[in-house]
Amino acid sequence: MNRNFNFCIVDDDDIYQFTIKKTIESLNLAKKIIAFSDGEEALDFMIKNLNNDEELPDVILLDINMPIMDGFQFMEEYIQIKPKLDKKITIYMVSSSVDQTDIDRANRISDVSDYIIKPIKPGKIKSIIEKLSA
Repeated sequence: MNRNFNFCIVDDDDIYQFTIKKTIESLNLAKKIIAFSDGEEALDFMIKNLNNDEELPDVILLDINMPIMDGFQFMEEYIQIKPKLDKKITIYMVSSSVDQTDIDRANRISDVSDYIIKPIKPGKIKSIIEKLSA
């Protein structure tokens, strides 16, 4: 399996960040894992690295409910900067919310590949990588 992928975790839950990092590391699937506690931090990083494909993530695991800038607000801003990116980035909305309104809203955003309900199991991470490797 390819392990040349950069993962970005955008989530304000430190325990979730820790466990998903450990899961990805245990599967030996990532070149690099970066994490941010809110969408604004992640967006600032993306803007600073617009032309730096080595630093930009291949996969973003984006929480919905966060302080400062939530996942939906991040996506609104991401769509604005996307044309300036040379790299294809795959974004998954990740939430503990099973609210159909959230799921439908995420599914209406064409740049969101899928909506994943927490916790993310190791098999789901593997299937994400398999899709990227295909």
